Amino acid sequence: MKYYNMLIAAITFMAFFAPALRANNSNLLDRGYYDMYNLNFHNAHQHFQEWEQQHPTDAMGPVSDAAAYLFSELSRLHILQSDFLLNDNAYLNRKREEPDPQVKAKFEADLSAAARLAEATLKTSPDDKNAQLANVLRLGLASDYAALIEKQNVAALSEIKSATALAEKLLRDHPDCYDAHLAAGIQNYLLSLRPAPVRWLLRITGAQTDKEEGLANFRLVAEKGHYLQPYAKLLLAVAELRAHHDDQARRLLSELSTNFPQNRLYRDELKKLS
Repeated sequence: MKYYNMLIAAITFMAFFAPALRANNSNLLDRGYYDMYNLNFHNAHQHFQEWEQQHPTDAMGPVSDAAAYLFSELSRLHILQSDFLLNDNAYLNRKREEPDPQVKAKFEADLSAAARLAEATLKTSPDDKNAQLANVLRLGLASDYAALIEKQNVAALSEIKSATALAEKLLRDHPDCYDAHLAAGIQNYLLSLRPAPVRWLLRITGAQTDKEEGLANFRLVAEKGHYLQPYAKLLLAVAELRAHHDDQARRLLSELSTNFPQNRLYRDELKKLS
C-alpha cells in the first residue's frame, strides 16, 4: 500500500513541460511554464490567459492555466518537499488538505474548457497534437488534485492509467512529442516499487510496472522533453534519492536551481544534501 501512495505523490507534477524554457522566450506558453516553475504564479496566469485570447480554440491555453492553479496549491500546502515525496508514512498519515475554494473553482473551469476545446478540435482533426497533449495533461491534473488534495487515491490511479493510454496514441501520431513518455514513466517506475504480488495484480488490471522502462522514460523526457523536461529531471532526482545516489540527485537539483532561480524548493533540497 505504501508504494501506491508514492505513485500518487510523484504524480504531483503531472502537468508541466521545452527543450529549455527561458524567461525571455517569445512563446507565451513557454514563458508561462517558466514562471510557473519559478513559483511566479501571477505572471504564469497572465501568459497563459493571453495565449488563450490569441488562440481561443487551442486547449493548451486553459489546461496550462489549470496547471498553474494546481501547482500554486501544492506549493501553498507544502506538498512538494522531498520529505513528503520520499517518506511513505508522511504521505499515508497526512491529513486531508483544505483547498482554496476560489482556486478550485477556477481549476475545474479550466479543465472543463480544455476538455471542450480538445473534443471540438479532435472531431475535425483527430491527430491534432495540441488537443491530444491537452487531454493527457487534463487527466494528469485531475489525478493530482484528487490524490494530493482530496485523498481520492483510487480515482487518481484510474485517471493516470487513462492518461497513459492517451499518451500512447499521441506518440503513435507524433513520435517527437517526448513529453508524452512521462505518463508511462510515472506509472512504470512508481508501481514497480510495490511488492511482487501487488505488481502481479496491477498488471492484470492493465497497469504498467517495469522500473527500468520507467527510468528510461524519465531520462528521455529529461533530455528531449519540452514543457515536462524540468518535471522529468525532478522525478529522476527523487529516484536517485530513493536509491541513495546523492551525487546524481545533487547534479539534477543544481541544474533545476540554476534554471529556475526563484524556486526555493530546489535550493532547499540542495541544502538538505549538503
